[in-house]
Amino acid sequence: MVSRLTGPFILILLLVTMAGPAMAANDLTVEPDRTRLYEGEVLTLSVKGSTKIDINLGNLFDFDLSSLPKPNIEKVEDDFEILARNQQYSIRTVNNEMVGEITWTYQLAPKKTGELTIPPLSFRDSRSTPVTIEVISGTPPDQETEAQRDSFIELAADKDEVYVQEQLVLTIKLFFTGNLIRGELSEPEHPNAIVESLGKQNEYTRYRDGVRYRVVERRYALFPQREGQLSLQPIRFEGQARNEQGQLKFLRDSANLFDITVKGVPAEFSGDTWLPARTLELSQSGLPRNQNLTAGQNLTRSLTMRTEGLPAESLPPFPEQTPDSIRAYPEKPERTTTPGTEGLTSTLTQTTALVPVQPGKLTLPEIRIPWWDTESDREKVAVIPAHTLVVEGIPGQIDSVPSNPEDASETDTRTNIDPVSGETDGESGAGFWPLATLAALVGWLITLAAWWYSRRRTSAGKVVASQGDNREKVLFRNLCEAAQAGSPKTTDLLVRWMSQRHPERTFQSVTDVNRFLDDTELAAEIEQLQQRLFGTPGESATSEPWQGERLVAALIRVRGTASESAPGDQLPPLYPQGLSTSR
Repeated sequence: MVSRLTGPFILILLLVTMAGPAMAANDLTVEPDRTRLYEGEVLTLSVKGSTKIDINLGNLFDFDLSSLPKPNIEKVEDDFEILARNQQYSIRTVNNEMVGEITWTYQLAPKKTGELTIPPLSFRDSRSTPVTIEVISGTPPDQETEAQRDSFIELAADKDEVYVQEQLVLTIKLFFTGNLIRGELSEPEHPNAIVESLGKQNEYTRYRDGVRYRVVERRYALFPQREGQLSLQPIRFEGQARNEQGQLKFLRDSANLFDITVKGVPAEFSGDTWLPARTLELSQSGLPRNQNLTAGQNLTRSLTMRTEGLPAESLPPFPEQTPDSIRAYPEKPERTTTPGTEGLTSTLTQTTALVPVQPGKLTLPEIRIPWWDTESDREKVAVIPAHTLVVEGIPGQIDSVPSNPEDASETDTRTNIDPVSGETDGESGAGFWPLATLAALVGWLITLAAWWYSRRRTSAGKVVASQGDNREKVLFRNLCEAAQAGSPKTTDLLVRWMSQRHPERTFQSVTDVNRFLDDTELAAEIEQLQQRLFGTPGESATSEPWQGERLVAALIRVRGTASESAPGDQLPPLYPQGLSTSR
C-alpha cells in the first residue's frame, strides 16, 4: 500500500529525520532534460535520491538545515557552469516504511562544444552513472531568426579599419524578453587597446518581426595601441527573467566582433606627435584688441586645443616660444575629456602670464600643430597666426636698451672711448658728473632701505618671541591648576605645554613626554593621577582626596631645569595663591 503525505508538518518531520543517524541512501539517478543541445542553450539536470527515514518525537524539533546531505555536483564544473540550484522534498510510505525522496534541479551552461560528460555523482553510499551530453556549435534551426530567441547580442563598430591610436566606437546591444531579474553583460577588453566607456547605458524597447524586446545599449571608445589585427574577446551575457506566465527563464548568449585592421602611422605625416582625430582646433584669448600695451603691463594669454576622437592625455603641450623682450610665466595645463555618443571630446588649455620688459615691437610666434584628419584621411595643420604687439615705454622713464638698432649705433658713436688716452670726447664727458651723482644718491637710498628693513625684522622677531613666551606661560599656569585639582585634562595640557615649550619636537602622548624628559619622579606622579582617574575601583583610592602638590612641584622643577640653559627666562609668579610646592 502506498499513500502520499503532504503539508508543512510532514515537511518538517522529513527535514528532522533526514538529519538524524537513521538515514540510509538507497538510490541516486541523474536525468538531463536532453542529451543534445546547441552552444548558448541551458541544460536542466535533475538529480534524484531516496532514503529510509525514522520519525520520532525525540528529534522532531532538533534539526539543522545546513547538515542536509547533497550530491557532489561540483564535479561538473570542468565542462559546465552552474547557473542555478533548487531542491524539493517528498515523503511516501512503502510497505509500512517511511521513504524520503529528494530532487535537486540544476541549470547548467556548457563551457565548450563537443561531447561533454557528467561524471558519476555520489550521495551517501550511492553513485550515479555517467551521462554524455553533445554540445553543437551554432544556432538551433528553429531559432535562426532573432524573433524566436529569448535573448541575443548585437555588436557594431563605426569603422572596419583604423589607424593606430585612432578612436573606434563599439556599440553593444542586448535584446531580451520578459522581466529581467538578474543579468551580467561583459565589457570589451584587449591587452593592446585602451577602452573608455561613453557615458551611461541606454534602455528602450524595439520590435523585431512583431516581437517586443527590451534593449540595453552600451557604447565604448577603443584606441588600439599596436598595428595589425584587433581581435576582441567575445561579449557574453548571462541572466534570468520571468515570462508573462511567471516562469523563470535562463538567458545566455555571446557574440564576436569581426577583426579590425589597425594601420600604422602614414609616412607622409610631418608632425612630431601622431594625432589621429575627427577634428582639431586651436584658439587663443587674453591679448589686447588694439595691439598696444605698456612695458610692465601683465597679460594673461590662454591657448586652447580642442579635439574630437582623442583622450586629453594624448594631446601634446603647446610650444614654449616667446621673444626675449617678454617674460612668460606658464601655469599648469588643464586637460578635460568629455564622453559623448559619438566618442570623446577633449580640450587642453594652457594659461600663461606675459610681462613685456622692453618697449618697442614684439612678435609672438606662430603656433602650428600638424594632425591627421581621419574622415578625409589626410594631414591637416591647425594654426594660431603670429601676433605683433607694440610696447610703449613708461612715461618719464629713460630706456635702458634702445629699441632701434640705428639709434644704438648713434649712441655708440657719441660715447666712443679714445684707445690711447682713455678719455671720452667732450660731449660724453659733460654728462659724467650728473650720472655719478645720481648713482651715489641711489646707493644711499638703497642703504637706508636696507637699514630700515633690518630694524623692522628685528622688532617683528621680538614680538613673535614675546607672543610665544606668553603662550607658554598661560599653558603652564593652566597645567598646574589642573594638576592641583586632579583634573582629567592634566595629561592633555602636559602634551600641549611640552609642544609649545619644545616646538622642534613632536609629542603625541604622555608617553612621548616621559621618554623625552626621563624624569622618574614626574612619571610616577602622572601614573598615580592616571590610576586615580581611570583605574578600577578596587585598584584606585577614589575615596581619598587628591593631593596634587607633589605633581605641581615636579612640574615646576622640570620647567626650572629646562630654563637654566636659557638666560633671561625668569619664572614669573604664575601659580594661584595658596598653591604649595612643598613635599
